[in-house]
Amino acid sequence: MRIEIICTGDEVLTGKIVNTNFSYMAQKLEDFGLSVTWGTIVGDDREELLAAFRLSGERADAVIVNGGLGPTVDDLSQEIAARAAGVELVLNQDWLQRMEDFFRRRNRVMSENNKKQAMLPSIAEILDNPIGTACGFALDIGKARFFFTPGVPRELRRMLEEQIIPRLLARSGAPTAIHLKRFHSYGLGESHVDQLLAGVEELVPDGSVKLGFRTHYPQIETKLTVRGAEMADIERKLAPVQAEVRRRLGNFIIAEDDETLEGVVLAALAARQGSLAVVETFTGGQIAGRIAHLPGAEKVFRRGFVARDPAELAATLGLDGGLIAGEISREIAETVARAVRAETGASHALAVLVEVDDGPDRMDFGGSIHLAIAAEDGIESRRSRIYGGRDWVRLGAVELALDCLRRYLQNLPVTERTDFERV
Repeated sequence: MRIEIICTGDEVLTGKIVNTNFSYMAQKLEDFGLSVTWGTIVGDDREELLAAFRLSGERADAVIVNGGLGPTVDDLSQEIAARAAGVELVLNQDWLQRMEDFFRRRNRVMSENNKKQAMLPSIAEILDNPIGTACGFALDIGKARFFFTPGVPRELRRMLEEQIIPRLLARSGAPTAIHLKRFHSYGLGESHVDQLLAGVEELVPDGSVKLGFRTHYPQIETKLTVRGAEMADIERKLAPVQAEVRRRLGNFIIAEDDETLEGVVLAALAARQGSLAVVETFTGGQIAGRIAHLPGAEKVFRRGFVARDPAELAATLGLDGGLIAGEISREIAETVARAVRAETGASHALAVLVEVDDGPDRMDFGGSIHLAIAAEDGIESRRSRIYGGRDWVRLGAVELALDCLRRYLQNLPVTERTDFERV
């Protein structure tokens, strides 16, 4: 199946808005074995949009159009879709009622121009949007089936997953039973993961399991896309492959599917009725920020301390400034972790102290990370050295700290080396 994505809007065409919707759609379709053949950006111009729709209708089998479903004069998707299909725009009373109810539930008055969002091509099939007023719809233009979606990312994503992908799979003739299994890992580079997992697809000889990767430093997502006649068939095929992935990646798997590293840490602390306090330098509170906002964190997260000046940190924790003066070390990190645990009464304390050095060249910049985890049953610490720019070191320090805490809570080795460290 040849699929095209058309993204509309002057702000997208001129680069004033980064087109993250396209990358999300392309990646999500790829997860389900649906590859995108063309990608097009068109501004808010009636004739240019009409030409793009007609061209796509001749060369593609399916087209996803993103944007242009709003209430303003520059939202043109419904109008041009009707012209391209040779039909009239009509007021859809059901969607108009949906919009009126949407505003009423929020104690807001619906503007007159919102009615424009209920004007749809007469032959349109509605694609539900339960979280917004932009009505998605589908129709045929030329030989292609067009799917029109809102530009608001969260509305688009839900519509794509719930409404469009199932329809595309049905049109493609592929088995509609498809499952995506994901493993999130930290500490291994992409080429290393690829090497470790060589041949795992061959555990299912019929080729119905596809292995893929998505790198977003500092994590790597390993994806297994499995096709089958039904879910029981998929589960049978997936079982040996996912077991082998877990075996080969081992302790470096930090989470699976919709889990996150910080969610795994929070769940492990909550399971033992534990609590957490964090001290961090250079990372600017981002370790605490990964955990503190999660549902259930109010019962676990005690306090976060952020500082760059060791003397200020010592004063805040009631330490002798001389104890943490000078070059930072694992011993100092342990002292700070013990102090913050005593100060807050938390069952677990994480101290992440980072020393950075600047150089004229990017690779001259690096960071020494000293972290310690203090708990009732003892203390664990480690030192790591990461080279790269400031953002690289900061992201690496945050991920390393959370991963070490995960490992500590799961009784795994905290000092296991990663591919990102340098001696």
